[in-house]
Amino acid sequence: MLLPKKVKFRKWQTGRRNPKKISPETRGTALSFGSFGLKATSASRVRSNQLESARKVVARTLTKTGKYWIRIFPDRPYTAKAAEVGMGKGKGDPEGYCAMVYPGRIIFEVDGVKENIAKEALRKAGSKLPLKSRIVSRQESR
Repeated sequence: MLLPKKVKFRKWQTGRRNPKKISPETRGTALSFGSFGLKATSASRVRSNQLESARKVVARTLTKTGKYWIRIFPDRPYTAKAAEVGMGKGKGDPEGYCAMVYPGRIIFEVDGVKENIAKEALRKAGSKLPLKSRIVSRQESR
């Protein structure tokens, strides 16, 4: 799973989660490496294990001929309290890392395979992630 080598702060504050105030992404919205990509259409926090699950399914579907790129990195720590622990007594311990994804962000890019294989790989990867997404190609992104 992906995680940073070192972090400045062990625990981050939760941040805002108002769905009405989510603005679209400004960076990472165009295809840079591949011919096809998976673009987020809703906002969510993608945990590193969810990203790894999607990565595995893309790698298996593309086989050795295709190449893929992951355009997000889970660098935000999230915490959780142990099971059956009462309220209060501080914040929980760091559990893992996640990436904040906003609408418009490209998550995966794929190249080197036929269109139907690339779209199938990205469709399977999108089903593993906790957000709505769509498949984009270089022809329609221009």
